[in-house]
Amino acid sequence: MTETIARLYQHWITQDLQVIAGFAIVFWLLRAGARNERWQRAWVRMKRDRAGFIALGVVLLYLFVGALEILQIPGKQGSRSILDVFFAGIPKEKSYSAPLAATLLNSARHEPIIGRHWLGTDVLGKDVLVQMLKACRTALVIGGLTSAIYVPLGALLGVLAGYFRRWVDDVIQYIYSTLASIPEILLLVAILMVLGKGLGTMSIALGITGWVGLCRLIRGETMRQSERPYIAAARAIGQTHWKIVTRHLLPNVMHLVLISAVLGFSNIVLAEAILSYLGVGAPVGTASWGIMIDAGRTELGRDPLVWWNITAATTALFGLVLALNILGDALRRAFDPKRT
Repeated sequence: MTETIARLYQHWITQDLQVIAGFAIVFWLLRAGARNERWQRAWVRMKRDRAGFIALGVVLLYLFVGALEILQIPGKQGSRSILDVFFAGIPKEKSYSAPLAATLLNSARHEPIIGRHWLGTDVLGKDVLVQMLKACRTALVIGGLTSAIYVPLGALLGVLAGYFRRWVDDVIQYIYSTLASIPEILLLVAILMVLGKGLGTMSIALGITGWVGLCRLIRGETMRQSERPYIAAARAIGQTHWKIVTRHLLPNVMHLVLISAVLGFSNIVLAEAILSYLGVGAPVGTASWGIMIDAGRTELGRDPLVWWNITAATTALFGLVLALNILGDALRRAFDPKRT
């Protein structure tokens, strides 16, 4: 019993706990922003947007599947994810098998497979559907950790630059202009080559390079809001800079942070797939759409053709990115003050 508790504790202090903490912060920010009258009006508009609600449901489905792979159930032979427990009855084959096929691919004897696989199996005999679903965890970990790094960093620096201006603005502008002048993919590869491959190091690399656009956006909006009468009134009654920033400026720029975080999540997922495709992203053995696409690239030259591995990965990646972009557009329309 003590060893089981120790294994469970060791698991929860890893990157999974960091992901949960990141989403807890996002939930807290959403709850704080929901008290704003502008957020309440946006929610009313959002409920009327059918495409946005469908996209939100698709995104939540991806996050739910990723959470099933993250949450572990301790056992005598080690912990297993809820998704592994759910698909425990799906057997592992010797090699490739086509979707819903009854025999192994390239088997001269038409060797039968143990079970039926809806999307076939890969070269190691693993079920492609299971691997596609398990890759949602990688997207969730990368998106959660990276968002927990770059969203607070970009929002904080953007508000500070737009509110205080002068030398504070000059320093922050110099930093993000320097980062923006370096090609992003080269900077990402360089950071990963120094820190090593891994989901945590990839999140750090994406977080370091991802806050620039958000900082620019929040800086411009903060400058605009700083000229509004309510900020002048707050200064006139003697409110401190901290209260002005936290009580007045942040609630009025949080909608931009939310929209940027949703759209940025799709860019993060695409970046992970590209880096894994280049061989510097997720470690070998990690369920990842990028790794599946990389493996499928060589499988397209086989005879007979193995198309189901790359098709499953690209379809899952396309579905998540499309849903995030539709959701981001729906949020932008909901927060548009010109809409009635």
